[in-house]
Amino acid sequence: MAYIDLSYMKFVYNSIDLPLEEVYDYIVVGGGTAGCPIAATLSANYSVLLLEKGSVPSAYPSVLRQDGVISTLTLEDDGKTPAERFTSEDGVANVRGRVLGGSSMINIGIEWDMDLVSKAYQWVENTVVSPPNVSRWQSVVKEGLLEAGVRPDNGYNLNHIPGSKVTGTLFDNQGRRHGAVELLNLGNPKNLRVAVHATVERIIFSSNAPRRSHQAFIRGKGEVILSAGAIGSTQLLLLSGVGPESYLSSIKIPVVHPEPYIGQFMRDNPRNYITILPPFQLDASTPQIAGITSDFYIETFSGLPFSTPPFSVFPDPSFSTKINSTFRQIAYKVPGPLSYGSLRLQSSYDVKVGPNVRFNYFANPLDLARCVSATRKIGDLLSTNSLKPFKAQDLPGIDGFNFFGPPLPMNLTDTASLETFCRDTVATFWHYHGGCLVGKVVDGDLRVKGINALRVVDGSTFKFSPGTNPQATLMMLGRYIGVKMLKERLVCKACYSCNIIQHFNRDDLYPK
Repeated sequence: MAYIDLSYMKFVYNSIDLPLEEVYDYIVVGGGTAGCPIAATLSANYSVLLLEKGSVPSAYPSVLRQDGVISTLTLEDDGKTPAERFTSEDGVANVRGRVLGGSSMINIGIEWDMDLVSKAYQWVENTVVSPPNVSRWQSVVKEGLLEAGVRPDNGYNLNHIPGSKVTGTLFDNQGRRHGAVELLNLGNPKNLRVAVHATVERIIFSSNAPRRSHQAFIRGKGEVILSAGAIGSTQLLLLSGVGPESYLSSIKIPVVHPEPYIGQFMRDNPRNYITILPPFQLDASTPQIAGITSDFYIETFSGLPFSTPPFSVFPDPSFSTKINSTFRQIAYKVPGPLSYGSLRLQSSYDVKVGPNVRFNYFANPLDLARCVSATRKIGDLLSTNSLKPFKAQDLPGIDGFNFFGPPLPMNLTDTASLETFCRDTVATFWHYHGGCLVGKVVDGDLRVKGINALRVVDGSTFKFSPGTNPQATLMMLGRYIGVKMLKERLVCKACYSCNIIQHFNRDDLYPK
């Protein structure tokens, strides 16, 4: 990919410029990682309105480049920045995307028809995924992982399999980001309309509801699709009167549809880490390699000095004044996780007031045991010959590194100290999910149970966060559900019969 394709701008309007009332076949709420591909897909045959509360990526130049990742995460949140900050009730700072393209523009990436899944992944990969120019630091850590026993060497590989590998990236060889927003370029310009600065207050279930400033309606067999993410979709359902009956009644929200599990099973993958300052300068890099085991995943990134440390990268902002070289962070992720919490509204009427979320990190003992195992593996990694050149002093084992923030416990056989380290250094990997689980809130086709014209297509439906980063799966999910919906509508037209099925089994929808 030689350039950033901004063709999608022909679809984009400021929400205040839209008519006060319009009718569409589909309304997608949330122009993020899953919302962009499902809107583009449905526009092949139907009119689609995609609503995004943030602005376009070009309004924030830092999101478009690899070297802007850290500065994007450290922007002061004035309500308009592309990264919307929130802190969970666990005390862990977090961030979510507030820009067309969603968190795919700020992060560093059912019963399945597996043939369709494969084609949907390929559709995504052909558009936004590139093999990276692997930096020296990334190569060193990959060799160190192999030396520490995270094997085999899987080379460049987009599959999530045990071992160490070079993985795909949303950044091209010139450092330009290609997020989910570019999937909109594949939409039908006659049918697709994207509104930015569009904050959705409620889902209207009745034509007799009080009139609001702007209203959009669906026609015939159309649907509303929530793709606002685990936080946004869950919050919007509750504000719209879909949720636990007793809870909604207690906060004086009229119950439209009782659904006891909305807001339950909220999960976030804990990120634990060590940060070192090498005795020489190296280029900054986003994650390009991954070490994968059944109990944990290891990634690394590095950056330049900055005045405001990114969320929970460092425990004390005063550390930032001590940096005189690029930092190197080695982070690890507990899969799943098994621990979960819940989401509750902070305001029963204002969608702009973020909800309260608790994830209960390490509440499940297996999550904590996996973190302990991963911490020991980090000790093995730091003891390898590959990492020796990055020590400030030539000392054995894990000694000799200039740690930036909490160092690894000296005794890696002491389980209690490792558990304390895990709890004390817990941060987020920005992979929160849950709140509208498949089987609990939505069915296998991601329809909200009991409401035929409403689906949720995003990470809120996940029980587990897939792979080292869920972005590719979320983009695939948007494409997958979109194609399934097109099939369903066409199959209902009996006069077309088999010819329609054959059309969708060809590769017409999967351009190279």
